[in-house]
Amino acid sequence: MPRRKRYQEDDENHERWLISYADFITLLFAFFVVMYAVSVVNVGKYTVLSEALGDAFGGRGAATRPNTQVELEALPLSNIIAHKRLEAAKRDRERLDLLARKLDSVLAPLVRSGKVRVTRNARGITIDINASILFMEGDAGLTGRARETLQAVAQLLKDDPHAIEVEGHTDDAPIANAAFPSNWELSAVRASTVVRLFVDNGVAERRLAAVGRGANRPLAPNDDPLGRARNRRVAVTILAGSTVE
Repeated sequence: MPRRKRYQEDDENHERWLISYADFITLLFAFFVVMYAVSVVNVGKYTVLSEALGDAFGGRGAATRPNTQVELEALPLSNIIAHKRLEAAKRDRERLDLLARKLDSVLAPLVRSGKVRVTRNARGITIDINASILFMEGDAGLTGRARETLQAVAQLLKDDPHAIEVEGHTDDAPIANAAFPSNWELSAVRASTVVRLFVDNGVAERRLAAVGRGANRPLAPNDDPLGRARNRRVAVTILAGSTVE
């Protein structure tokens, strides 16, 4: 019988696992490099972003360079944005605090007599002006004294960047005449009259809004003459966080 040929088997390579292991280590290294790159910001990029966010949240020229410690450390992007928002909110509060003090000073005699109230609230600064010093009863034409008072307020507001909302309010006593069919028209025209005076004294139109509230937002019950007198008013609100370029 013919003799069966015997084939020599190749030697097994016991180090082939090193190739797969090296590929795995390379991919793992690349993964961590990418994760590190997207999680930090270098100083140059921080400066550019800081200036852009400063313009967006705090007005032109409001951005400042980070301090030495921040420059040495790469900051997450979310921290940069949150920091800029806090800075912008702080500057806005300081600006409104200063404006409120100036308004209190200018309107001091009327504040002491109870005809004007200057208050800080969540919306910003509100100046409540009793209608008795602004208009004749049932009319929307400003008196001479009212013009002087509002002109002084306009001088403080014209260089401030915040948006301003002027609201007209009445008591619940109905009115019906040729000029004003209801308290809606009376309150709206009174608010518009104050807005026009502000515009004439240098306040930018794009910052202003006139709103007629009628008798729907009273400060006091309309049960007696004193309460109704308080409710007849014009409210000027300088809105926080609403700068208009």
